[in-house]
Amino acid sequence: MPIKSPINVISSIRISLRVSSAILVMTITLAGCATTGSAENAANKVDPYENVNRAMYVFNDKLDDYLAAPVSNVYNKITPQFARTGVFNFFNNLKNINVIVNDALQAKFMQGARDSGRLLLNSTLGLGGFVDVATDTGLDLNIEDFDQTLAVWGVPTGSYLVLPIIGPSTMRGIPGSAFDVAANPSSYLGMPIQLVSLLNTRATAEGALKFIDEASLDPYVFTRESFLQWRNNLATDGKSESSMDFGDDLDELYSGAKEVSAKGPSARQDETKAKHKLELSAPLQK
Repeated sequence: MPIKSPINVISSIRISLRVSSAILVMTITLAGCATTGSAENAANKVDPYENVNRAMYVFNDKLDDYLAAPVSNVYNKITPQFARTGVFNFFNNLKNINVIVNDALQAKFMQGARDSGRLLLNSTLGLGGFVDVATDTGLDLNIEDFDQTLAVWGVPTGSYLVLPIIGPSTMRGIPGSAFDVAANPSSYLGMPIQLVSLLNTRATAEGALKFIDEASLDPYVFTRESFLQWRNNLATDGKSESSMDFGDDLDELYSGAKEVSAKGPSARQDETKAKHKLELSAPLQK
């Protein structure tokens, strides 16, 4: 199959990051969590390039407003929800391969076995991944990526960065995202298929992105705090004292972005059956 162009790779990372951040920011707000002054000061220590980052944030935000959002809105209107859910399930199923690789690199062998079972079940009984039958059997989607693997290996997070087009990241997250793209089979699909994936992913984020604009006085700070907290939570499996306990809501959001963005993160069982969450790999702004 033809290899995806670099532009598609970058766009895929950026949208995955943007959606994940948007959803997680919404989770934090709905949970009633506010950013304190001490938390702000702590975040600033890892954001030494804030002026440049803010400029990149504005650039990415406008690019989304005038390009990605209008196109995805058209896609959303002409594509039935069941079709969007199927597409989302399909690409999430492919991402399971990268999850399994990182399970092994982190020596999470039991989890790797369950994730392998999820991949096998959805790829067969789930009609190639278009139907998520594994979640109903208790094999929930796990989030493992190479940034988490590097954290397990002792690599520090590094400075917070907002990259052009891609969005929020860290010094450690840059090589992490590059590895994840290389390990994801969807990176090697043709451009038309990748375009459908990008549009579908962006379409799932519409409600959450609007929520951030309306709910936060400073979307940049809101996004930064949620992103850093989310990555820390993932890297430590929620065990760090500084990690916010997202509980099952985080996994539900990642596997059911569309439904949760519209209905909220509380109804775990209903959202699990509706499906799917994104990339995440991880978020951008708004």
